[in-house]
Amino acid sequence: MHEMIAGFPFSEVGQLGQGLLRTLAISAIGIAGALAVGVLLGALSALRIPVVRQVIQAYVEAFRNTPLLVQIFFLFFALPEAGIELSAFTVGWLSLVLWGGAYNVENFRAGFEAVDPVYVEACRALGFSELAAFRRIVLPLGGRVALPSVTNTLISVFKNSSFMIAIGYPELTHAAVDIVSVTFRAFEVFIAIGIVYLGLVWLFSLGAGLLERRFAIPGGH
Repeated sequence: MHEMIAGFPFSEVGQLGQGLLRTLAISAIGIAGALAVGVLLGALSALRIPVVRQVIQAYVEAFRNTPLLVQIFFLFFALPEAGIELSAFTVGWLSLVLWGGAYNVENFRAGFEAVDPVYVEACRALGFSELAAFRRIVLPLGGRVALPSVTNTLISVFKNSSFMIAIGYPELTHAAVDIVSVTFRAFEVFIAIGIVYLGLVWLFSLGAGLLERRFAIPGGH
């Protein structure tokens, strides 16, 4: 008789655990990358550098206005025809970085542009360069303004990791489907992974809420 954990054979729980680890791996890289892309390109966009701003806008429009699944298929199935072959793991985190980054560019750009120009002018009057004024004033204040929308995007990056089932990457949802195909216990299995996703998103939201309160702008609403 198989050892049981919460009504599931140990082997099935282990398979779900491995799937969860793979989900967390691509999600962690995707979240970090989307955050970095958003800050960097959002800053360049807010600085209104000629040509660069237009290129960034083209990237944002392309990835925000096409389905994530199409982007995943392009990276996994279409790029090999151009001689670029990527593993399912690489496509997993890269697609999340590009998709989440596109949304975060707009999140951060809006946050940076929401900073009152008076603060920047005061900083420039003190002899700081435009870049220094951006780094000392706009970046910290605008980042705080953008934090709630950035949090929502990063949560979506985590949840969208389940799309990697489409290219056979054995993440959590893929593992669940494999188990259901053998055990036919769809109700129990999907309830279980639903609770896992819900719990992780709740923890992420809790942490983000603490950050928002910690870095809230005094006197802001």
